[in-house]
Amino acid sequence: MEQKNGLVIKSTGSRYTVLSDDGTTIVCQIRGKIRLKGIKSTNPVSVGDRVVYDDDGMGEGVISAIQERKNYIIRKATNLSKESHIIAANVDQAVLIVTINYPMTSRVFVDRFIAASEAYSIPVTIIFNKTDRYDAKHLDILKEWRTLYESIGYKTLAVSAKKQENLSEVEALLKDKISVLSGHSGVGKSTLINRIEPALNLKTAEISAIHQSGKHTTTFAEMHPLSFGGYIIDTPGIRGFGLIHIEKEELYHYFKEIFEFAKDCRFNNCTHYSEPGCSVKAAVENGDIAYSRYESYLSILLNRNDKYR
Repeated sequence: MEQKNGLVIKSTGSRYTVLSDDGTTIVCQIRGKIRLKGIKSTNPVSVGDRVVYDDDGMGEGVISAIQERKNYIIRKATNLSKESHIIAANVDQAVLIVTINYPMTSRVFVDRFIAASEAYSIPVTIIFNKTDRYDAKHLDILKEWRTLYESIGYKTLAVSAKKQENLSEVEALLKDKISVLSGHSGVGKSTLINRIEPALNLKTAEISAIHQSGKHTTTFAEMHPLSFGGYIIDTPGIRGFGLIHIEKEELYHYFKEIFEFAKDCRFNNCTHYSEPGCSVKAAVENGDIAYSRYESYLSILLNRNDKYR
């Protein structure tokens, strides 16, 4: 067998498509010992991983080692025997696609995603999709949300994949970067990707008129090359996106504005919930920290085992 290096571009459970450094692709399995290294995840190898594999010369390979990751992004695993599921590794940015309506994306979900990305040092951009559906009330909400997140330091875009409005801004955002695209089912993620890169022709699904939610159209994470440079990693619609391995005492570190005010708290180990002399609570009362962000922080702090939709 010949040993080679490559990039995992698709994961389908126990089999992985690897783009070799020589430009060819090969389907690989994992060598058994990798599973026994104590990785508390349902998938020891993920899309975006740089790997070493053995090529049998007959079109198949065996992954023998994973190179060190610069970062990764995770969610709670559905398998109760494991702690987490790695969505993607070695990404330059995380792009969260949300909708103000049809379906509604909750602020807690947005803030949880941002905090998780902050915890793993991944820059975040929020894309608000389906602006063609928004009435005056929804446009006011959109303005409020964009003003809030931009004031904290996050880039936001407002687009309509259906009407192809402002898609050039999305293309500029993604160009020459490895980006993980996430969002609830039904927010138009696959449609948006298809508008930017029509050759991909990703499957889309209609929204349920009763439940206002989308059908899952992405089963496994996959990395797609962009014709204008860069890669996008399309992920399944996320339910229960979680902060794993983050102690409650450090959660506030991943809320930028809360972290800023926390340095003036009376107690060094303040959780910003019930302690006296808390500068964070005072900042919320004074309007210096948005109540919605503080509410999200408390929701995650006090209900760490819950799933947020």
